[in-house]
Order: sequence, then C-alpha cells, then structure tokens
Amino acid sequence: MSIPLTVAITDHVFPSLDPEEAILKPAGVTLVVGRDKSAAALIEVVADADAVITQFAPVTAEVIAAMRKARVIVRYGIGVDNVDLDAAKAAGIPVCNVPSYCIDEVADHTLAMILAATRQIVPNHMLIQGGGWGLAVPMAGMKTLANLTVGIVGFGRIGRAVARRLKPFKCPRLVFDPIIHETVIQEAECESASWAELLATADVVTLHCPSTPATRRLINAESLAQMKPGAILVNLSRGDLVDTPAAVAALKSGHLGALMIDVCDVEPIPADSPLRALPNVVCSSHVASCSEKAVQMLRRTVATTAAAALRGELPPSVVNGVTQPRFRSAHS
Repeated sequence: MSIPLTVAITDHVFPSLDPEEAILKPAGVTLVVGRDKSAAALIEVVADADAVITQFAPVTAEVIAAMRKARVIVRYGIGVDNVDLDAAKAAGIPVCNVPSYCIDEVADHTLAMILAATRQIVPNHMLIQGGGWGLAVPMAGMKTLANLTVGIVGFGRIGRAVARRLKPFKCPRLVFDPIIHETVIQEAECESASWAELLATADVVTLHCPSTPATRRLINAESLAQMKPGAILVNLSRGDLVDTPAAVAALKSGHLGALMIDVCDVEPIPADSPLRALPNVVCSSHVASCSEKAVQMLRRTVATTAAAALRGELPPSVVNGVTQPRFRSAHS
C-alpha cells in the first residue's frame, strides 16, 4: 500500500501549477502551496512535506529544522542563496537547483544591456518620444564595443555564453574567476585577469557569479573607486553582489558611467530609490531568465527532480554536498 505523498511549494509566480501537477499527480502526490513567505507560514507548509520546492521564499535554518519528512529541497532556478545550505546538509536534506536553466536568455539579456549602454539606446529613444530628433547624448557617449575592454566576473555557463556572444564584436575580454582553470579561459579566447587588473582595465564589467559570503558586496565603494572613470557596470546575476548606496554615489559623481541591472538587493526596487530616476541607470525587473521555453523546462525539471527524491533516489544537481538519499523509499 502506498503512503500518501506531499510536495510543498513555498512560493511561485506562475499563473497555475499545471506543469508540476502533470508530472507529480500521477505519482500520487498532493501539492500544498504556501500562503506567504513569513517563517511561521513556511514552517506550517513544509513540516510534513515529503519534498519542498521553493522560488524566492527564505528557507532558513529555522524553516529547515521544521522539515520532518523532506527528502529534497528544489529551487526554481540556478541560484540557491535563499536556502540555508549548511542547515540542509546537517539535516541530510539534498538541495538541488536547475543549472542548465536560462543560459541563453540571460546571456542574450546581458548583451542587450551592454549594447543599450554603449549605444545609448534608451536616451535616444526617449528623445524621439519627447518630440525631439538628433543625438540625445554627447558624441563621447556613443561607444563602439570593438574599442572597449569587457571584464567578465564569473566564468560558469552564463559567463562563457556571454563571452561567446561578445567574440564577434572583437572586444578584448578579461575574465576573473578564481575557481576556473586558466586553460578554460584561454580555450574561450579570453584573457585571465586578477580582480584588481580587471577593475582597472575594463570599460564594461559584467557580473555572472553566485551570491556567496565571498561575493556579496563584491562591488562596493572600494572596488568602484578602482574601476575606470566612466565604466559601465552590468549585473544580471544576484542583487547583493552590488552595494547599492555605493553604486548610487558613484553614478551621481559620474565615476560610474552607467549601471545596467536586472537584479537588486531590494526587490522590487523601492519607489523612492534613486535607481528609478537616475538617467544613467537602466533596470529590468528580474526578467532576464524569461522565455516560454526556459520557464517550461525549469518547471518540468523541478518536478522531475522532486519525483526522483520521492522514489528514494539521490536527485540530480545536488549543490550542498549531500551524497545519500535522506530516506530509502517513499513507499511502504
């Protein structure tokens, strides 16, 4: 006789859960969806769940401690910084992500942001919308990628995809990633650089690293001061990689030429934030990963990952070092 199984979804932004249900319901799984992201509400929804799926909710040590039956925590996405990985590992719960998700989408969006900044797409468009015609910025603001050096911070799947897209523009590409072997960077026809070298040399700095204790506030007052005057900063990775007040100060002083972001350390960006008003900032609202194909793949992968754990298997793409299933079988 099968034991009833429950998958808790802490939060999601989708109009329905049809793709998840199509995979999980035939396996006898009931979906339970969280009401809000408070610790008390999360604890209530995950306490008796056999698997937990999360998107943006903070899955803290307190929330993980309440998981009596969870065989896996699966995140909708690549980053897992909303999950306490150490607490999950201590509890023997594997945490999984979807590492192949949205590589092309984010790389395309990065290139769009870089070109928007170098070719001044937004100011020129706004000039025409306002009834004007001509060049909206001083001639010096119109830049050519072939004459610029692009610094890529983080050389995982997305960083490499960005490097490939930049190659036809014939711009020098510097890479800083202390965990990637230099031969990988050389094979991509890029040049390895230290953090200090990249900051001092790059005209465009684009961030493609995860949020970790070592990378949070990587861009701060000190590192901004080391960047070339007028440099462009692009962040489509994690909001907390950038110290926002320091970036705003650098933008206002003119030392930072432009900030192009899809993520921010407070989301949504507050209504009174200078980021919404400064002319040298372009924002999108955490949508760089979006395409119909990517989102469908993401949701199917999350559901099949949870299903594998419910079968008693060690699921794929474990990111917190758990090497054994938490329980042997989901059925009696």
